[in-house]
Amino acid sequence: MKDVLTLHVEPKLEDATLIAAFEGWNDAGEAATSAASYVRDAICAVPLAEIDGEEFLDFTVRRPIVRIAADGSRVIDWPATHFTYGRSDGARELVVAIGAEPHVRWRAYCDVFCGLVRRLGVKRVVLLGAYVADVVYSRPVDVTGFASDESRLRELGVAPSRYEGPTGIVGVLGDQLQRAGAEVVSLWAGLPHYISASPNPRGSLALLQKMMAGLPLAVDEEPLRREAAEFEQRISSIVSADPELAEYVRQLKRREFAQ
Repeated sequence: MKDVLTLHVEPKLEDATLIAAFEGWNDAGEAATSAASYVRDAICAVPLAEIDGEEFLDFTVRRPIVRIAADGSRVIDWPATHFTYGRSDGARELVVAIGAEPHVRWRAYCDVFCGLVRRLGVKRVVLLGAYVADVVYSRPVDVTGFASDESRLRELGVAPSRYEGPTGIVGVLGDQLQRAGAEVVSLWAGLPHYISASPNPRGSLALLQKMMAGLPLAVDEEPLRREAAEFEQRISSIVSADPELAEYVRQLKRREFAQ
């Protein structure tokens, strides 16, 4: 396998946290990748490294993107996992990784990812995900998760996930990072399966708030809070206009109350 990792810079990090999210199966409503992107933009992160998708992606499933550059030329953007870094509060070091879930060679991909974590001296990794469930769209978004130290979940007010079944790259990567000795926290937002609108800023906001509750992260959440409120209003209008959907939501509320 060719060298799939490219480092643009190699900063000297002292107490860095890495936040990672992946498009696809792990990213209902694009809530996880949107939360990671929000952090990246808030800290004005700059390029650090990337993992080339050539060895890990099926380009007929996750296609490259063609765009027109400022000079009028056509440019192909190939899918990759992009790592950026910056500082929160001017002092706290953050690395943000965003990419597509690999289609093949997961073990090799995790080896490359974990190798970069070791090389950068990252102390802790936060993995973000989102899933669909039977939940009431207007209720606060429930966040569950797992951690290498379950006391971290209690500090964040996150219930431990009891999920068993097929897993995605977040689960596999989290396991390998733990085995490599990294401190790992994985946060998952539960979103209503009957609302297909993406992105879902309510899910992103829930993940961001949990990160801010116990991690070295300080960003202005107000723009995302406003976006989430507007999103909820739009969804309320859609539900109100659809009698069958409105009845289904009422049934969910009754079931929730009965529990």
